[in-house]
Amino acid sequence: MSSPAPPRGPGRPREFDLDVALDGAIVAFCERGFHANSITQLSEAMGVGTGSLYKAFPDKRGLFLAAVERYAALRGAQLDAVLDTVEGGRERLRAALTFYAATPHDGDDRQGCLLVNAATESATFDTALANRIRDCLSLTESRLAGLIAEGQSDGSIDQTIDGPATARLMLCLIHGLRVVGQAGMPPIGVAALVDAAMRTLR
Repeated sequence: MSSPAPPRGPGRPREFDLDVALDGAIVAFCERGFHANSITQLSEAMGVGTGSLYKAFPDKRGLFLAAVERYAALRGAQLDAVLDTVEGGRERLRAALTFYAATPHDGDDRQGCLLVNAATESATFDTALANRIRDCLSLTESRLAGLIAEGQSDGSIDQTIDGPATARLMLCLIHGLRVVGQAGMPPIGVAALVDAAMRTLR
């Protein structure tokens, strides 16, 4: 899956893989946030020289926005792959919640905090970034609402459940998990968390 490249003027072709470089930037932004990362640190994480970095992106903010876009595309594709293996609205919803909830508990996946970092660190002061984060959250909420509606349609989820409100509740749950995880609170088993969320569906 390729990320859209920033506009470039005439000259030599880019000498690095944009998606691979953005994957490195995602890890760096997750580890240190936006403000604490220097261009030198980002260049090292991306495996790209600073000169090439400045040619590809107008500034650090532009790189951050591109990393958010790349992250959202990756996570969407990963979730699609998970849901393709599950049938029935209720079980597909459970699979989606497990996918989201597992992120802050998986030590090998340092990407799960990127949207939380962006929302809490920079979105308040950057309208374009705030709009993009809102779009990402709205997409996740819509996917959850769609899975709830699917379960109500196939009879696996109570039809009296308020789908949109429940989707918002679950959105708050999965992103709240990331916040408390970053704060150093001890993890609770993913299965127990998902079971608790699923009980709201009766």
